[in-house]
Amino acid sequence: MRLNLFKSVRFLFASVFATLLLLVVSCQAAPPVQEMSDARQAIAVAREAGAVRFAGAVLKDAEMSLESAQHELAEGSFSLARRDAMRARNKALAALSIAERAMAQRAK
Repeated sequence: MRLNLFKSVRFLFASVFATLLLLVVSCQAAPPVQEMSDARQAIAVAREAGAVRFAGAVLKDAEMSLESAQHELAEGSFSLARRDAMRARNKALAALSIAERAMAQRAK
């Protein structure tokens, strides 16, 4: 009886572990479509807000990160593409923030 219980618990643990492992792997194996879209949109919004003028270097970094993400995506390196796309989005949002502050200062 005790041996059967041990086997059942061991099987349950192995099943849960395998399921979690598959979930993690499948999340990393999928192309970063949303992250790429988010990065493109953030760059576009930053451009519209005047980031080219007020935060050109930061915006350029965002665009370079997006280019890197596109290259990694084409190579099938989805986790690297996801990382670079998220970096591009964050840099674009930083450029947007700089541009918005600069525009607010000019309005005073």
